[in-house]
Amino acid sequence: MKKHFQYKIGDLNLVFGVTEENKIRMLHSSVLPFDKEKDIDPDLLETQNLVEVQISGYNQPNHKGNKLSNTLIGEQLIFQKIEQNNNCIIVEQTFEDEKLKLKVITIFETFPDSNGISWSSEIVNTGVNDFGIEYISSINLADLNSGSIFQEYQNQTLYLPHNSWTGELQWESGTLKEMGLDFQLDGEKLQDSTKAISVTNNSSWSCAQFSPNAILVNQKLGISTFWQIDTNGEWHWELTDCGLGKYLSLRGFGPTEPSNHWWKQLKPGESFTTVPVFCGNVFGTFDEAVGQLTNYRRSIRRENIDNEKCPVIFNDYMNCLMGDPTSEKEFPLIDKAAEVGCEYYVIDCGWYSDGYWWDNVGEWKESVERFPNGIIELTNYIRDKGMIPGLWLEIEVMGINSQLANSLPDDWFFCRHGVRVKDHSRYHLDFRNEEVQRYATSVIDRLLTDYGIGYIKMDYNTTTGIGSDLAADSFSDALLMHNRSYLKWLDGIFSKYPDLVIENCGSGGMRHDYQMLRRHSIQSVTDQTNYLRNGAIAAVCSSAITPEQSAIWSYPLKNANEEEVIFNMVNSMLLRIHQSGHLAELDATAIDLVRDGIDVYKEIRQYIPESQPFWPTGIPHIDDGWFSFGLRTNTGSYLAVWRTNGGEDQFSIPFVNSIEKVEQIFPLQEKKISFSYSKNRMLVEFPEFNMARLFKIQ
Repeated sequence: MKKHFQYKIGDLNLVFGVTEENKIRMLHSSVLPFDKEKDIDPDLLETQNLVEVQISGYNQPNHKGNKLSNTLIGEQLIFQKIEQNNNCIIVEQTFEDEKLKLKVITIFETFPDSNGISWSSEIVNTGVNDFGIEYISSINLADLNSGSIFQEYQNQTLYLPHNSWTGELQWESGTLKEMGLDFQLDGEKLQDSTKAISVTNNSSWSCAQFSPNAILVNQKLGISTFWQIDTNGEWHWELTDCGLGKYLSLRGFGPTEPSNHWWKQLKPGESFTTVPVFCGNVFGTFDEAVGQLTNYRRSIRRENIDNEKCPVIFNDYMNCLMGDPTSEKEFPLIDKAAEVGCEYYVIDCGWYSDGYWWDNVGEWKESVERFPNGIIELTNYIRDKGMIPGLWLEIEVMGINSQLANSLPDDWFFCRHGVRVKDHSRYHLDFRNEEVQRYATSVIDRLLTDYGIGYIKMDYNTTTGIGSDLAADSFSDALLMHNRSYLKWLDGIFSKYPDLVIENCGSGGMRHDYQMLRRHSIQSVTDQTNYLRNGAIAAVCSSAITPEQSAIWSYPLKNANEEEVIFNMVNSMLLRIHQSGHLAELDATAIDLVRDGIDVYKEIRQYIPESQPFWPTGIPHIDDGWFSFGLRTNTGSYLAVWRTNGGEDQFSIPFVNSIEKVEQIFPLQEKKISFSYSKNRMLVEFPEFNMARLFKIQ
C-alpha cells in the first residue's frame, strides 16, 4: 500500500488503502483494531474494491457462477480522491478505455451513536457513448467478521428475518455451513465456491418474504456484522466466499438484471445512484446488532411529534367492524374509545362504498348509504370527544371496475405488453406521471379540508409485479423510478402537512422498509387476527422497526375474559397501541382492564422513543409456548412475558445486569401469577395457558 486512510466511526475502525497501481481498497471495517504492519493476502486484496459494476458488453474474466462479483470495471477503477465532508466520506474513481468513460462516486455516510456506515454510489457517464448497466453494487465488503488470527467462516451464524402475511418477522438462524456455504478445500488447495447465500425481493412489497436486513454473528470473536438495504421496492444481497475461498464477502444491491429484470441505459452526462445500504460491526450478538440498527433507524427518521408522544390510536377494523363501517356502528365505539383514553380514532376501509368495495376504489368519496348525514358528522363527533379523526386510504391503486380508472389514459398506470397490469382486481397507479401525483395530492387535500382528519391509514394491498414497459429501459427500471417518485410525492405531503400522521400499512407489514419508515412515523406491523400469534409478532417486531413506530393491535373479543383482555393489552404496551375490538360490547371488568392498560401505557410511553429492545429468552416465534420481550431505558427495564398454550407452568428469564427490584405494572391487581428473582434471573409462574404480564425491572 502506498497510502492509508483511517477513520473512527463510533467503535468502528474504517481503513482504506491505495495500491501502487492507484486502486483504492477497503482494507478494514470492524470494531477490532487494524494491524497496519500485517501483510494483506493478495487474494483478499483483489476482492476489496469498493464497487462492483457490470456494463453490457464487458467481460468478467474472473467471474465464477452466478455471483455478482469479480467485475472487470469494479476491479480496474482508478482512484482519484477521497475527502471527508461533515458526516460523509466521499471516494471518487474513474474508468476509461476506447469505448467507455465513466466516474463512480461512492459515499459513506455516518450517523450518531452508530458503528455503521451507509453505502451508496453514483455512476456518471463522462464519455460520448451510451452504455447499459446490468448491475452496480451499493456495498461490496470483503473480510467480514474476521480477526488477526485466520478462521474458517462456515461456523458463523446468520440470522434471517422471514415474512409472510400475518406471519411477519419470523427470524431463523443457522450456521453458514448449514445454509450451504462451506470452506472450500481440496487437499491443501483452496478453491472458489459457486455457492452464494442470497436473498432477493421482487415486485413492490419490499418485505413480502424477507425484511431487507440480516445479522451475521462470529461467536468465537464475539462480534457481529449487520446490514439493512433501504429501498421501498426490489433488492438483492449475497453472502459468499472471496479470495479463493478464504474470506467472506457481502454485496448488496437495489434491483439488478440477473435478479430483478433491471437494466439502465446512461447517455452521455447522465447518472444513476444506487439505493443506500447501511452496514456495521459491533461487539456482541443479536441484541447488540439490533441496538445499532435501532440507533440508525432513529437517526434517519423524519422528526415528528408522533414518535415523541406515542399517542393511543383506536381503529375500527381488526376483530371489530372489519371493513363494514356505518354511522350507527361507529357512535358507540367512539364513545367507548374516548372513555378508555384513546387519542386518535380511525375509520378503516369501506367508508367510500355502499357495498362490496374492493374492485371499485379510486375516487375516495364517502358512501351516503353508510353515513346518511355525511362522514363529517362522525369526524366532528370524534373531535367533540377529544380525539383526532382518521380515515383509511389506498392511494396507489384503483379498482378495475372504477368508473374513474376506466376513464383515464393508460399512462396513469403500470402497463406491460401494451395492456394495463391487473393484480387482485386492481390497477396500479404510476407515480412517475405528474398528473397521478397531482390527483393523489388533491385527494389528501380534500380529506383534510372536507372531513377535518389528522390521521391517514395508508394501506397497500396489491403489487406491481416486475414493473412497467412504458417509458423505461427495463421493467424494473420503471418500478424503481415509480418508487422514488412516490417517496418524493410523500415528502411533499409531509412538507405541506407536517402534523399529519400517515400510518404505513401494506397488508400489515409487507412494506416496513426504511425508505418508507424514514418518512412515516408509524407502521402497521401485522394483520394477524389471532391474539396469541399477534403477541409473538409483537414481541419480535422491534428487531426491524423502532418500538415507537411499531403499531400493534389490541383487540379483545366481545365475550373476552380477563386474561384475554390482559394478553391483548400486553401485546401492544411496549410499542404503539392500536386499540380495536368491540369495546361497546365488552363487560365492565373488561373495559376497566383496557382503561387501566392505556393509563399505564401513558405513564411509560415517554421512555419508549429512547429505549433499546432486548430478548432475554431468545427470539420469539409464532406458536412458542413461552416468550418475552423487553425495553431498556435510562430508568430501568420494562419486560413483557407471555405464555400461550404450551410449556410448563414456570419460566426462567436470565438477565445480564443485576436485578435490584421487580414490580408488576399491568394488570394492576394480581392474584393468579407469582414471580421471584435473584441477582441475574427472574422466575415467573403462570398457572394457566394464554396469560401475559408486564413488569418493570430495576
